[in-house]
Amino acid sequence: MRAWDRRSWIRAFRFGWLMFAVAAVLLPANAAASSPHVEQVDLNGDINNIMAAYIETSVNRAEADHADGLLVVINTPGGISTSMDQIVTDLLNSSVPVIAYVYPSGARAASAGLFVAEAADVVAMAPGTNIGSAHPIDATGADLTGDLGAKVLNDAVTRVRNLASIHGRNADWAEQAVRNSVNINAEDAVRLHVADLEAPDIASVLNQVDGRQVPRTNGSLVIHSAGALIDDFPMPFWQVFLNALIDPTIAALLILVAGYGIITELSNPGLILPGVVGGIAAVLAVVSLANLPVNIAGGLLMLLALLLFIADIKAPTHGFLSVGGAIALVLGMAFLINTGPVGLGVNPVVSVVTALLTLGFFTFFIRKVWAARRQPAFAGPESIVGAVGEAREELSPEGLVFVRGALWKASAVAPIAAGSSVRVVGRQGLQLKVAPENGQVKEKK
Repeated sequence: MRAWDRRSWIRAFRFGWLMFAVAAVLLPANAAASSPHVEQVDLNGDINNIMAAYIETSVNRAEADHADGLLVVINTPGGISTSMDQIVTDLLNSSVPVIAYVYPSGARAASAGLFVAEAADVVAMAPGTNIGSAHPIDATGADLTGDLGAKVLNDAVTRVRNLASIHGRNADWAEQAVRNSVNINAEDAVRLHVADLEAPDIASVLNQVDGRQVPRTNGSLVIHSAGALIDDFPMPFWQVFLNALIDPTIAALLILVAGYGIITELSNPGLILPGVVGGIAAVLAVVSLANLPVNIAGGLLMLLALLLFIADIKAPTHGFLSVGGAIALVLGMAFLINTGPVGLGVNPVVSVVTALLTLGFFTFFIRKVWAARRQPAFAGPESIVGAVGEAREELSPEGLVFVRGALWKASAVAPIAAGSSVRVVGRQGLQLKVAPENGQVKEKK
C-alpha cells in the first residue's frame, strides 16, 4: 500500500511538471498571438528598379500576412523617378498602414525619398535626420530648363502637394522642397507639419502611433502597434547584389571592361583570360542596363568612341580620331542613363578619368600589339640558324646537341668536346650543322 502511494505521488508530481511546461510554452504563444504584428523593410540607398521591386514584394507580403503595419525605414539620397512612382503607388494603395521612419541619426529622405515618405500614412524622423531637396534634375545632375524643365517641375510640384495634402501635412513646404530644394531637420519637420513625429528609436515610433487613425480614399485605418512584434525582412542577397550592380556608373564601367577584354582577346587570340573577363562583364552590363532607363544616344556615342579608337589604330591620323573617341566617350557616359528628374547619371569625374584611361589603353597597348602582329613572322626551317646551344656528347663529327629546349642530332665542321657551347650554322632536315661558339665557322656551300 505504501509502495503504491509513493508511485502515485511520483506520477502526480511528474504530471504537474508536464502541465507547467505546457503552460510555459503556450502562454508566450498566446501573448504573441494577441500582440500587434508589424513588418519592417529598409529603403536604404538609391531608389531604382530593384528597390521598387523589393518594396512591392514587402507590401504584398504584409497584406498576405494581415500585418498591423508596415514600417519602412528610410535612408536615401534619391534615385530614378519611375522607380519612385512605383513605390509611391504601392504605398498609397497598401491595405496595411504604412509608417515611414527616417532612421538612424544622420539618415535622410532626400529628393525621391521625400515623395516616398510623403506617400506613407505616418512620417516619423529620428533626431539628427533631414528631409527635402527634391528639385528636378536631369541625368547629369544639371537643372532642367526650358519647356521641358517647366513641365517636369510642375508635375513634381503637383504630385508632392497631393501626397502631403491627403495625409494632412504641409503641402506648401513640400512644394518649396521641390521648387527651391529646401531641406530641414527632424525638429523643424515636426514643427512645420512636414513629418508627424520625432522619435529616437523604432519602439518609440510604434508606441506613439498606436491608435492613430489614418485617412484613406475609401475610409480610414486605425494603427495598432504598441508593443508590436517586429518581423524584419531585409533585402535578399540576390537583390542586394543586383542593387549594387544597378548603378549608372557601374553599368558604364562594365561596358568598357567588356570592350577592353574582347578587343584584347581579338588582338591576341589564345590569351583566353581577357575574353572570359570581357564576356562576364558584357553579361553583367546587360543585366545592369536592363534595369536602368538607357538613353540610346548615349549608348551609340560610346560605340562610336570605340570605333574611333580602333580606326585610329588601323589608319593612323596622328591621334585626332583617338581624341575624338575620348570626347565621344565622355558624352556617351554622361547621356547613357536617363534617370529622370530626381535621379543621378554616371559620375562625371569617373567619365573623364575613364576616357583618359581608354585613350591610353588604345594608344599605348592595343597600338603596340597590332603593330607587333604586322611584323614579318620569323618561322620556318632556317629560323634556328644562329641559335646557341650545348654539345651533350663529343661531336666527331656527329653527336647530340641541346638547342632551344630540345635535343638535336648534329654534325660539326670541326671536332667539338662534350659540354662545349655550339652555334647552329646550318640545318639539313632534322640534323643541325654546328660550330664551336667562338669558332665563327661558316657553313660550306
